[in-house]
Amino acid sequence: MGILPLLAWALCVVYSTVPLFWIVIHPNIDSWRRRKRHGKPTYKALLPLWVGMWLVIGALSWPWRNVLLWNNPLAWIPGLLLLSTGVFLYARARLGFSPLQLSGQHEIEADRHSQELVIGGIRRRVRHPIYLGHLCEMLGWSIGTGMAALFALTAFALVTGAIMIRMEDAELEQRFGEQFENYRREVPAILPRLW
Repeated sequence: MGILPLLAWALCVVYSTVPLFWIVIHPNIDSWRRRKRHGKPTYKALLPLWVGMWLVIGALSWPWRNVLLWNNPLAWIPGLLLLSTGVFLYARARLGFSPLQLSGQHEIEADRHSQELVIGGIRRRVRHPIYLGHLCEMLGWSIGTGMAALFALTAFALVTGAIMIRMEDAELEQRFGEQFENYRREVPAILPRLW
């Protein structure tokens, strides 16, 4: 395995666990908030859990890392387009969104941070641009390398991502009420509105 396929596999392992990580948080958000209010470090518990997810998903996908569905340099043309789209989406998603919001601090520490529903910029076209960016990145690496393991990791991320987006939307509705409901009616979750 060369360095590029190894990098692609490692990145897809991490990306594929992002929805699972948030699935752990969203249904238990009140307990994570209570923990934080009582002075217990939330991320000191969550980050090792996330690293554990990487290790489990990595161990499960490692035996399949050399199985190729194709090995064609031309596959990098759509692969690079998707990777570029992912980078573009990440850059746009950061505008108007603080690092604390990106890391979930505003969700976990709702009482310590001003609560504002960010609906400007790229979020006028898609509610979850970061997750769309992850998906584009994973598809780009999968198509470019032709690695079966990456397609499996992408499929896993799609399934857990659909569950996680529903949970996140429910949490946003709880925090922002009718404002979020109106936003959800107007803006699609993942497939961007182009007009």
